[in-house]
Amino acid sequence: MNFAGQPLQDGSLPRIGTGKDALSLLDVSDFVARHWRFIGLVTVFSIALALAYLAAAPSRYTAQTDMIIDTKRVTWTQSEFATENRMVEDASVESEIETTKSEKVALQVIRKLRLNEDPEFIGSGTGLRNRLYQLLDLDGPISPQLTPSELEARALSRVKDNLKVIRLGRSYIEQISFTSLVPEKAAAIANAFADAYIEDQIQAKFEATRRASEWLQQRIGELRQQASDAYRAVQDFKSSNSIIVNGDGKLASDLELDQLGIALAKARAETSQARAKLERITRVLELRQEKGSNEIPDPVVTDALSNPVITRLRQQYLDNQSKEAEWSSRYGPDHQAARNLRSEMANVRQAIWDEVSRIAESYRSEVQIAKTQEDSIDKRMLEVFQLSTGTRQAQVHLRELETAATTYRGIYETFLTRFTQSVQQQSFPSTEARVVTLASPPSVRSSPKTNLTLALAAISGLALGILAAFARDRMSRRIHTRAQLETILGTSCLAIIPSFTDPSLASQTATTSSRLSRAVKQLVHRRDNVSGQPREKSPANSAAFEKINDVAPFSATAEALRHIKVAIDLSPGGGRVIGIVSARPGEGKTTICASFAAFLSKSGARTLLIDGDLRNPSLSRTLGYKNKRGLLELVADQLQLSDLVVTDPVYKFDFLPSATEMKPINSADVLTSPSVKRMLKSAAGNYEYIIVDLPPILPVVDVKAAAHLFDAFVLVVEWGATMSDEVRSAVGVSRSLSERLLGAVLNKTDEDVMRRLEGYSYRSHSYYYYGAPKHENEQTAN
Repeated sequence: MNFAGQPLQDGSLPRIGTGKDALSLLDVSDFVARHWRFIGLVTVFSIALALAYLAAAPSRYTAQTDMIIDTKRVTWTQSEFATENRMVEDASVESEIETTKSEKVALQVIRKLRLNEDPEFIGSGTGLRNRLYQLLDLDGPISPQLTPSELEARALSRVKDNLKVIRLGRSYIEQISFTSLVPEKAAAIANAFADAYIEDQIQAKFEATRRASEWLQQRIGELRQQASDAYRAVQDFKSSNSIIVNGDGKLASDLELDQLGIALAKARAETSQARAKLERITRVLELRQEKGSNEIPDPVVTDALSNPVITRLRQQYLDNQSKEAEWSSRYGPDHQAARNLRSEMANVRQAIWDEVSRIAESYRSEVQIAKTQEDSIDKRMLEVFQLSTGTRQAQVHLRELETAATTYRGIYETFLTRFTQSVQQQSFPSTEARVVTLASPPSVRSSPKTNLTLALAAISGLALGILAAFARDRMSRRIHTRAQLETILGTSCLAIIPSFTDPSLASQTATTSSRLSRAVKQLVHRRDNVSGQPREKSPANSAAFEKINDVAPFSATAEALRHIKVAIDLSPGGGRVIGIVSARPGEGKTTICASFAAFLSKSGARTLLIDGDLRNPSLSRTLGYKNKRGLLELVADQLQLSDLVVTDPVYKFDFLPSATEMKPINSADVLTSPSVKRMLKSAAGNYEYIIVDLPPILPVVDVKAAAHLFDAFVLVVEWGATMSDEVRSAVGVSRSLSERLLGAVLNKTDEDVMRRLEGYSYRSHSYYYYGAPKHENEQTAN
């Protein structure tokens, strides 16, 4: 059985459950079952404190005003009446919210409503402490006299503490909330903050426009002088450099060059057109001479087509041609009239050619005139360009002066316009802020909130109770449950023996105990008569031993003893020599040892009980054999076991006592002597069970020295008294002890507390009966 590493090293209570890192539902259930009374008490106390707070705390009321804030700031560069859409950042909205909560706005509200004279804001009679004074009908502390500035500062602090300004979503609406003891006062102050903010915005704009107007007025005078000086410099430069400029600001020479350029282009176009017409009509005349024909020319020249003489001659020619054709067909081509018409037609063709020749001469004259005009314009342009070359550098400087003059004049006009607007705004200040919803006196108090306070108190009390219970559980080092003991030892808890001072258990076993006690007394009296001397018994230990031994055979206590027997029977190697030990004295080890031996004997097993506690042989005193020879004589006188063992006539087990009057100094040497070893080896062949009552482990070294002589150990632990560190130290004393430890017995338990700690109790199972069966009762009576 591996013990190393099983117990917790910090000494705290081990985790109850399956041994895993995470708590299971069963762990939580066990924890609640152990501490629900404590947790409930803390929770009730917390709720009681909350109720006391609700009774003592003054009622407060909160009123709310909704207002659209002014997010625009009109400056001298922006008209208030501009209608352009502008994006508003969240930072500007937050700035307006902080402005609403500013000290300046708060002071306006305080002075307007005279809050510096209101006891709620300047006195000390509104707190919880003074409320308690009022409920207890006691006089509160006397407040010192304050100056007006101190009263105003105190009122400002109280007002800012009770003021809350938030933004509603992503809108431009801010909600102003104010809390006061009086509903009407809360509504009045909330509305006053909205009005004070609007007045502050109007005053801020008025001051901004006033300061801008003063600065603009000064700046306009400076700009006017600068613009005048720049204009005067332009005029002086023109006069000194003989620069003539037209109304558009151009030089006269530049303007003349532009006009001459236009005229030259026109002259060149006219010359080209005249030359083209001359060339065309000249080509027509040359073709006539080459062909020697006198036919009417084609209308290829515009002037020839539009010439009235040629037009009339052609019409005449066409008429004669029509007549000649008609007369020739009527009278024949040789008729005199036909010949006369053909002669007249020839004269008309000659006249047309003569007119074309005259037109050609006029074209030549036009070409010469256009060429002459073109040359004249070109010559004038050259002269004007030569004259304007000297004024080019002066013109560049003039442009610079004119630009400066224009700039100064533009700035001056802009400032003058802004100055006019600022004056108008100063006379008509406005703001976009306005109240959307006025605050009305609230009908329900805002604090303290009864439901919320009680809920928080219950939750806080529950959480605090759980934390306190957890701390209490972790800090406790006493063993109260089987799971704690099993976790520390790394082995099982074999049995749980109740404390027989418990009235409930005494009443449960009254019937069976009364019958068995009568039988035991009869047997004891009979045995004393047989021996001839009554035995002396220790009253306390004997009573406890008899209560355990006399319980009903089908009870849970009897079943606990059976668990110990089964563990011994199933131990590796079937160990016969069993040591009953405890960590410290007074844990009931001796009583358990004697009761278990009696139980084994009653079950028919040959049992030897040895009192191995040489320092304090309480087992010998309990059974009444304190004056008998025993273990010391076995070692000192080299006697045999058969010479010293006593067969108890009542419990039917053999008993090897220890002297009670003589306490050996070297008790460990006695237990480890060769005589004891031979005796145990010899007894193992004659007895089925050898039960040894050993001294406590921690006070003396006997168990550590003699641990190797025993086949198995059973550790008795006192419930609610033995520390986990003591159990851990006791089992760790000897490797032989820890390896051969079969389990532990949790003694002197309180069943009611155990049931609460573990959440259930196997002792209430229907298989357990506290009354003996009928046939057993009859046998006992007989």
